[in-house]
Amino acid sequence: MIYCLLYSHLLILCGMFGILCSKRNIIIIFVEIELMLLSSNFNFIIFSYYLDDIVGYIWAMLIFVLAGVEAAIALAILIVYYRLRGIISASFMTALKG
Repeated sequence: MIYCLLYSHLLILCGMFGILCSKRNIIIIFVEIELMLLSSNFNFIIFSYYLDDIVGYIWAMLIFVLAGVEAAIALAILIVYYRLRGIISASFMTALKG
């Protein structure tokens, strides 16, 4: 169990490191956020298995659904923004404020 938890924490750290390193490419930032969500799901599943409880599996399924919705909405916003501006760099995303 401890190796699975270390693996999950390593995935969270990789996600944070990826977000900090790629400040310009917005698609990679979204992929790193999804990686962090999946690693938190992995934590829920590990603890649910270890404690012999179904609540962790239910929360993991809820987060899977919310991550899918978040990805679909984020990609739709990116497609519309790319059609309007012609670039998807995070440094040019000031037009989305307010």
